[in-house]
Amino acid sequence: MAEETGSRPFSFDLLTEEVRVRAAAPVPDPESIPQVFAELTYDDYNLIAYRPARARWNTPGITWRMMPFHLGWLFKEPVHVFEVVDGMATGMTFTTDDFEYRHRLQGTVPPGTALPGVAGFKLTHPMNRGDKMDEVISFIGASYFRALGLGNAYGLSARGLAIDSGLPKAEEFPRFSAFWIEKPAPGAETMTVYAALDSASVTGAYRFVITPGVETVVDVTARLFFRGDVEQIGVAPLTSMFLFADVNRGDFEDYRPRVHDSNGLRILRADGDVIWRALDNPKALSSSYFAEVQVRRFGLHQRGRDFDDYQDAGARYDLRPSVDIEPVGDWGPGKIRLFEIPTAVEVHDNIGAFWVPDTPVKAGDAREFAYRMHWGRLEPDYADDKAIVSATRSGIGGPAGLENPPDTHKFVIDFKGGMLGRLPEDDAEVKPVLTINGGTADVTTLSKLPDGDVWRLVVDVASESGSLVEMTAHVAGYGRKLSEIWSFQWVKP
Repeated sequence: MAEETGSRPFSFDLLTEEVRVRAAAPVPDPESIPQVFAELTYDDYNLIAYRPARARWNTPGITWRMMPFHLGWLFKEPVHVFEVVDGMATGMTFTTDDFEYRHRLQGTVPPGTALPGVAGFKLTHPMNRGDKMDEVISFIGASYFRALGLGNAYGLSARGLAIDSGLPKAEEFPRFSAFWIEKPAPGAETMTVYAALDSASVTGAYRFVITPGVETVVDVTARLFFRGDVEQIGVAPLTSMFLFADVNRGDFEDYRPRVHDSNGLRILRADGDVIWRALDNPKALSSSYFAEVQVRRFGLHQRGRDFDDYQDAGARYDLRPSVDIEPVGDWGPGKIRLFEIPTAVEVHDNIGAFWVPDTPVKAGDAREFAYRMHWGRLEPDYADDKAIVSATRSGIGGPAGLENPPDTHKFVIDFKGGMLGRLPEDDAEVKPVLTINGGTADVTTLSKLPDGDVWRLVVDVASESGSLVEMTAHVAGYGRKLSEIWSFQWVKP
């Protein structure tokens, strides 16, 4: 989508019609950028910074600022940005004067040179303090975006759409090629952003209504038009990183006890049950599917909010946000897919989660999905009085101090709080409910830990080498579930 001059009428419906028409046309050739930007290295790119004084809407009364990201390095296709005022869209232009080129990049580009576009942008707004502009959300790279709640540091990412992600074939990466941003009114607490999505298989019109706060809420509407058949679309996709924690700590020599942006997939089912699928860094690509009808919420969560849980003063994994997806309207039957990819370093996102509709996508199809995203700490909700899964650990099976059985592996699950946490161990009428596919439970014990509200389930699982073992567990008593449903996948070495 080439950059436009002048103003033209704009609305979400007009954008929708434009991308619908474009879906019937051939895929356009990618736009090029000047060679001096295309050849920027990672180190070069980090020497370029936007000048905050040139932030858009930097005027009294307006509490939002928009700052673009420079083209180059990984971002070789220009993104075009338009400002919307009273239903009219005008292209926003950027020049080399908007950026500072530091150290060896000084003098490499002439001042005042018009840029063909940008790589993306971020929006800032007072959130943690009334007198300080905080980053709220950023859009950069393909269809990736990230948001923050109160006191958060950037962690996991979202995408506009996933196509064939985690399949044994090349993944397609749709990109936001253009954005339209409504100029905020003085004192406005929300921002509205529109985007055009382009890819070989699909075009799309997106609307994001962004409301920052303790939980930053992003209301998303996606209207999609498919050029071709797609084997798998992932709706509301989330991307995160899990390197190690208590479940695989022994595989890493690291002073830190945990390294992850997220450690669980949380699913709030239509009947009120909560599934906590603990994350892992597997030896090979791993997938889990959760068939759901009218799922209420799902998302990747970070549980463990103490600095001591991570001991990383730089990364501050304790401040990484959790994200919930709350579907709006009827998405129909489908499944939540979680995939985990092996990684040896924490800079690689190796976790993906998204909704996969059961109805296949064919060329010429049009789909619309609406959902509300919640970004923030998302502390566990004890309103239903169920204990939460507070830890998942694993290790060699068998009793401590004795020779270990050759075919067993020990799993230790802690359930914290709720009615279960208040029950005394001596006369509590509770029991574990355990299912294991691909293996068997050799030994199972449930006991309450001293001086607290945690019950611990310990299971020794036996299986044959190479077996895929799927496990679920919860604690029941007094005619009801007393805990979340713990879920995990493990492959016997």
